[in-house]
Amino acid sequence: MTASVLVVCTGNICRSPAIERLLRLHLDNQVPVESAGTHALVGYPIDDPMADYLAAAGADVDGFIARQLRPDMIARSSIVVVAAREHRSSVVRLVPGAVHRTFTLLELVRLSSTVSAPPTESIAQRVSALAGRAAAQRSRHLGHRDPDDIEDPYGRRRAAYRKSYRVIEDAVTALATTLRPNLAPTRRRR
Repeated sequence: MTASVLVVCTGNICRSPAIERLLRLHLDNQVPVESAGTHALVGYPIDDPMADYLAAAGADVDGFIARQLRPDMIARSSIVVVAAREHRSSVVRLVPGAVHRTFTLLELVRLSSTVSAPPTESIAQRVSALAGRAAAQRSRHLGHRDPDDIEDPYGRRRAAYRKSYRVIEDAVTALATTLRPNLAPTRRRR
């Protein structure tokens, strides 16, 4: 299987496109990253407040169209990153075999921080191996007290978008640093 990432949230217009577009930016488009929603607002663009934060960070927001999650998307992805535990459950209901390669973003960051990869691996090789390496760490992190869900800002005040975006930005930066150890962290906050 070629290295690829699928990102999932509910409507596919706030959290999952933010994760998708920031991962693409940090990984220099070296690995395909796509997103979908469990109850997608099919055909909609990224919600304006989230699009503003992404554009300010230098992420491409043009041409995005929300899509409904389908089993074939899950099947062809080497790792599935979800915004909340409810999305992980939805993914596993559709494709039970994806349980070992489906993680909330915050869980994946926590687990990936404890694994190391050979420095000779490419970004694509690291992404392909990440699911197995992170899954092997799950039992060591049972009972953790850190949150796994990223709050859904949809339909709320701009402050909710800012809060969700900052959680996503920090988590994606940490994950990208694991996948690209020589990555110089850059970010712009509004």
